[in-house]
Amino acid sequence: MLKRVAAALAVLLICPLTSSAVSNDDFFQFKRAQRRIKCAGAKNSVTEYNQRLNWPDQTNNGDENLYPDLRGSFGKTLSHFGSGYIRPEAFNSLVKAIQSGNPSDFDTIEMGEGIVKLVSPQASAAFSLSCNDSWCNDIPPAPAFASAQTAAEMVEVYWAALCRDIPFNEFSASAAVASAITDLNTMSDFRGPKFGGAVTPATFLRGSTPGDLAGPYISQFLYQTIPFGSTSIPPEQTVPLPGAGNDFNTSSSDWFTVVNGGQTGSAISFDNSPRFIRTPRDLAEYVHVDTPGQAALGAALILASYGPSALDPANPYLNNPTQSGFVTFGISQVLELIREATHEALKAAWYHKWEVNRRLRPEEYGFYVQEQIVKGTPLGISPELINSTALANIFAAFGTYFVPTAYPEGCPAHPAYPAGHAAFIGAGVTILKAYFNENFQIPDPLEPDAANTNLVAYPGPLTVGGELNKLAANISLGRDQAGVHYRSDGYYGMLLGEKVAIDVLNNQSFLFKENFEGYTLTKFDGTTITVGQKRTP
Repeated sequence: MLKRVAAALAVLLICPLTSSAVSNDDFFQFKRAQRRIKCAGAKNSVTEYNQRLNWPDQTNNGDENLYPDLRGSFGKTLSHFGSGYIRPEAFNSLVKAIQSGNPSDFDTIEMGEGIVKLVSPQASAAFSLSCNDSWCNDIPPAPAFASAQTAAEMVEVYWAALCRDIPFNEFSASAAVASAITDLNTMSDFRGPKFGGAVTPATFLRGSTPGDLAGPYISQFLYQTIPFGSTSIPPEQTVPLPGAGNDFNTSSSDWFTVVNGGQTGSAISFDNSPRFIRTPRDLAEYVHVDTPGQAALGAALILASYGPSALDPANPYLNNPTQSGFVTFGISQVLELIREATHEALKAAWYHKWEVNRRLRPEEYGFYVQEQIVKGTPLGISPELINSTALANIFAAFGTYFVPTAYPEGCPAHPAYPAGHAAFIGAGVTILKAYFNENFQIPDPLEPDAANTNLVAYPGPLTVGGELNKLAANISLGRDQAGVHYRSDGYYGMLLGEKVAIDVLNNQSFLFKENFEGYTLTKFDGTTITVGQKRTP
C-alpha cells in the first residue's frame, strides 16, 4: 500500500494531474494518504486549541473541613449512625476512593444497609474528546451550609413542596403562594427573579434568564406536539394525583431508610388520564422519568419542523444556490451535537459533584433543620430559615421539618451541586440557540385554559430564544419542585452546561469543509457571542 502511494506521489510530482501516466487508482490512493495527514492535523489542532484555553482556579465552600459531623456534606447511601449522622469512616472511605482514583477503592466504600448504590462517582474522572476536558470549566463554590443564601434556597424548596398542586396559572390567586412570596421577600439573600426588587406571583418559582418571565410558566417546547417521523408525541403525560399522599419521606423512619440507601415501599399514585403539565407536581414527574437530553431533542424536532426560516441566519446552506445542509449544518448534526454536549455536560457536572463540592441534598438538610428545632442541637442554621413561615407551614402539614419529596426514593444518590439535569439541558439548549434563530417567533403558541383542561391559543408573541431559556429553567427548577435540588444547583448547572456546549461548538470548527462565520447566540447571562467559526487546522 505505502509503495503504491509513494509511486503515485512520485508521478504526481513529475506529471500534471491531467497526464495519462497517472491512473485513477493511483490518484485515489494519493488522496487517501493526503487525507490521513490532514485528519491527524485536524485532531492535533483541536488538541492544541484546547491546551491553550485557560483553566481557572476551582475551590469549594470549605464545609467539609469545617464540620467534623459532616453536616454540610453529601452522605446518602453511606453508612449512618442510628442518630442520622454520617459515619465519618464511611465518608472518608468515599473521599479516599475519589482521591486515589483506584477502582478497587470504590468497591470498598462503606455503604448503608439498603440496596441503592452511589451513582457513577468514577465518571468524575472520565476524559473527553468532543470538547475540552470536563475539569476545565469552573463554577462558584456551592453556597455554604450556614449561609443566608442556603437558608433562602431551603425556604423556596419548602414552599415549592407546599405549592406542588397549585396550577402555575393560578399562582396570583393562591393564598399559599402569597404566603410564600411574603416569606421569600424577608430573605436577605434570595437570588430568584424579582420585579421591582420583590418576588411576585409572576416570578415565583421561575428562572432568571432572558425570556423566563414572558408568557406561560411552561415552555412552548413542552406544550407543542413533537413531530416524530411518521407519528407524533403529544404534550400530555402520565401525572401523579394531587395531595399529600404523593409527598414522601416526612417521617423519621422513612427518612432514615432512604438516606441509608433503602426503600420504604411507598409508590406514586397516578391519575388515570394523561395531562399536560399544569402544576409543580406534574413538572417534577416529567423530570423524574425523562432521559438525559430528552427535552432538548424534542425541542430540536419541533424547531426543525418550522423550516429554513427558523435556522440561524449564518447557516452556510440557508441561501446556497446548489446545496442543502444535512450531514453538516443540518438536522443530523444538530441531533449529534445535542447528544455530545449532553454527555460531556454530565461529565463536567460529575466532576464538580464528586471531586469538588460534595454538597448535601435538601432531604439531608431537612434532617439538620429537624435536629436544630426539635432537639435544640446548635447546628448554625440561619435564623432566617428557622424563623420562616415556610417551616411553620411544613410542620403544620406533616408534623416534622423533613423536606417532603415528590419521589418515594427521595433524592438521587449523588451530590447536589451542580444539578445534572440543569447541566445537560443547559448544554442542549445552547446547541439549539446556536443552530436556530433565537428571534424567530413560535408559530401558534399555547397556554392552559382557565380550567386547566385544554391548551388554547396564547395571544402574545414568544421567541425561540426566550422559550429555550424557559425550557432550561423548567427542566432545572422542576427538580427543585420535587424537593431534590436547590436553586443554585440549577442555575450554575445551566451555566456549566453552556460552557461545555460552547467548547463542543468551537472544537467542531476545525472539522468541517464549509466556509462559516460562526453561530451567534445569547448566553444565559444575556450577553451575545459568536462561536464555532471555521478554523483551519
